[in-house]
Amino acid sequence: MLFTNFLKTHQQLQNDKLLLLPKRQLVTYALYALIAVALLYLFVDPAAPAPSAPKPSSVAAPWVQEEEELLPPPSPSPPHQGDERCDYSDGEWVPDPRPPPYNGTACEAIKDGRSCMANGRADTGYLHWRWQPRRCGLPDFSPEAFLRWLGDRHMAFVGDSLARNQAESLVCLLSAWSPPELVHRDPEGRFRRWVFREHNATVSIFWSPFLVKGVEKSEHTGVRYNELFLDAFDERWMSQLGAIDAAVLSAGQWFRIPSIYHEGGGVVGCYGCAAELNHTETSFFAVFRDVVGRTLAEITRRHERGGGGDKPRLVALATFSPSHFEGEWNKGAPCTKKRPYRKGEKELGYTETEMRKIVVEAADEAGAAAAPAGLRFAALDVTTLANMRPDGHPGPYMRKNPFAAGEGRPVQNDCLHWCMPGPVDTFNQILQQTILR
Repeated sequence: MLFTNFLKTHQQLQNDKLLLLPKRQLVTYALYALIAVALLYLFVDPAAPAPSAPKPSSVAAPWVQEEEELLPPPSPSPPHQGDERCDYSDGEWVPDPRPPPYNGTACEAIKDGRSCMANGRADTGYLHWRWQPRRCGLPDFSPEAFLRWLGDRHMAFVGDSLARNQAESLVCLLSAWSPPELVHRDPEGRFRRWVFREHNATVSIFWSPFLVKGVEKSEHTGVRYNELFLDAFDERWMSQLGAIDAAVLSAGQWFRIPSIYHEGGGVVGCYGCAAELNHTETSFFAVFRDVVGRTLAEITRRHERGGGGDKPRLVALATFSPSHFEGEWNKGAPCTKKRPYRKGEKELGYTETEMRKIVVEAADEAGAAAAPAGLRFAALDVTTLANMRPDGHPGPYMRKNPFAAGEGRPVQNDCLHWCMPGPVDTFNQILQQTILR
């Protein structure tokens, strides 16, 4: 560009002089000018684009390259809506220097035990990772688009405390765009409901750790076993199905606790029971599979009985979310990792694999059988990505200032639930794409 401007300036000066030159010299100088222009277009193409900036080299993870500036990773192209080839369950966590999607100390939906920053967790590395699927892109969560879809609808999260964890995450993500109003809360916070007035959008939490009717064990009252009634449904949420447009079911952890199983008015089995009870030992995998299948069949039956309504209804089943206790959870085992596992570094265990498989297969089977009823079933497959995030749990920061009592005092750790913001927000990223499909 400098060379071209110089030539133009030089040519203008020469033109001024040419007006004073004799005719023979004028012709000579004109020939010189034509030769210069020809050479310019021969070696310099003024229409050619400027050379592109070199691509940044790959950035090492922060635990390897702590002193070098962490450049943002390239943004993947979002997948085409409805692209069934996009498998969000297969990928890896990559560094992301951007700030988290909401303020972890300001969102009022966060249960105290998940507000890690407010409880004193000082390290913030767990906030700066994003999930990168192997064969596609996972778009950022869009609160505007989600609320536009959720307008005049009711989304319910049904299940255990991980269902509650994901629901709180969704409310916080949406609150970045529109203020929520808490319109219902039971004393223990197990049943809550928010309304986003600007969109007439509702998000609810229904506590139902077994999905079917059950009574939870309680050590302090001397109840040593869960009681599950396999042929009775939990009407606390089932009775509300007619008013629910989308349900996210999340259960599994409570099935691993010793339980007695009832059906037809009698005991039909037991898991982890003492020998003196004289009950048939039953696999909790088999019971979990039975409960999930019965629940989806009942949802279909009630949907058909009610005529289906005038809106399509979605039932998403979140797969098993592994814990990361480094030892026995009830003996103060911690979770000390400060970074995600790399791909292939931490394989799924047998329990996690089987629990995930049960949910995925149940969603596929229900989807094929219930298509005529206007229902849509989908698996929200988060097991692998959750398994790779040992750094994302509250650990000791499930309570404020856990070490204030001094060294040597026992500290309880939470290596099951997720800090907020944290990996659980990715669950809702995938939920949004599931809805768009």
